[in-house]
Amino acid sequence: MRLPDVIGIGPPRTGSTWLYNALRDAVDMPDGVKEPQFFSTFYDKGIDWYAHHFRYATGRRPIAEISPPYFFHPETPARIKTHIPNCKTVATMRNPVDRIYSVYKLMRHYGWVRRGTLDEVLQSRPNLGGGNRYAAHLQTWFDTFGRENVLVTMYDELRDQPQAYLNRVCDFIGVPRIALAPRPDLSGDVNSFARAPKNRRLAINATKLMYWLKGHQAYGLIKALERAGVWGFCGGRGEPYTRLTIEQEERLRERYIPEVEALEELLGIDLSAWKKPRAAERPAPRLAVG
Repeated sequence: MRLPDVIGIGPPRTGSTWLYNALRDAVDMPDGVKEPQFFSTFYDKGIDWYAHHFRYATGRRPIAEISPPYFFHPETPARIKTHIPNCKTVATMRNPVDRIYSVYKLMRHYGWVRRGTLDEVLQSRPNLGGGNRYAAHLQTWFDTFGRENVLVTMYDELRDQPQAYLNRVCDFIGVPRIALAPRPDLSGDVNSFARAPKNRRLAINATKLMYWLKGHQAYGLIKALERAGVWGFCGGRGEPYTRLTIEQEERLRERYIPEVEALEELLGIDLSAWKKPRAAERPAPRLAVG
């Protein structure tokens, strides 16, 4: 039975697809799928179901998995520790204001929330609004695996200095550094959502079908439906998303300042850029992910 040596634990909307694409030729990945989500969603299927994803791993290079839902799932750290006690993990922190808006669009895309503005959704689903407690969750990962086995990276570095970001990850995993220059596939937007679903019922039914297929490891069919445009058809075609207003951004920033400061204290770093108004932030970087 071969299991991962390292797991990218997210959180969601922090460039995990970009990292998966960057690493997939340097490490052994799950067969047929980016996110098995075993330790969060499919744990009841048993460890053999999970190990089947790595049946082609040779053991000559590290095995890696990337499943962003793991970061916030309360039972995941202990579950991973049980089956992979020496596992290394990689987490990427993103400005909580930007991340929560990206999560909102993701949830609309899959039909997990009803139509409404971000403010309305946060009011109706307070757990979503509280989903940026980086410091508390990171502390759990530190306590479970040891701080030396948890690489904490920053989404800002991924966007502005992707080569430096990737170098850090490769060094941590223990694989040769990967040059990004010949990889045009790693530039531009990844998994971004421009429009809301035209029909929420259609979106949620498509999502249920997708997860049913994942549970049966029917990854080839999932990809075939993606190539045919089925998932995009079901989860899009509605009204376009707009940028947060200055007022929305201000309310969210004030809301998350205590959590940003807790992360600063835990990591001993300066995150003052996350506490500044949009107008005071640096210009948009050349690489946008998630």
